[in-house]
Amino acid sequence: MYNSHDNRFYGTDNWVPGTMAKITFIQANGVRADVELVPGSSLMQLAINAGVPGILGECGGSAQCATCHVYVAEGGATLPAVTEEEDALLECTVSERMAGSRLSCQLQAGPELDGLVVSIPPRQI
Repeated sequence: MYNSHDNRFYGTDNWVPGTMAKITFIQANGVRADVELVPGSSLMQLAINAGVPGILGECGGSAQCATCHVYVAEGGATLPAVTEEEDALLECTVSERMAGSRLSCQLQAGPELDGLVVSIPPRQI
């Protein structure tokens, strides 16, 4: 968990004193948004809470709608493998599935994702 009073992550093996881990969301038009990482939140929750356009999450993060589709552009080596459920939903996305396609509701934020860059497809619905 992140403690904003002393800028430290607690409850993880990788807390980093004095730094704020961030994830970058890039819109289809190139606009970038750096969002502070909150360990334990999904990337979908981070984007929605930060007001990043293009991540809808209509099912609330229960992996049933694919309206939180993103393309992992950089830093995805530490992400967990795509599950069968996620893989099936990625076949039904409105925007083309590409290498690096993931559902942001299935990606849990942690300090190891500091510097992750994801692109948001032009359409979710």
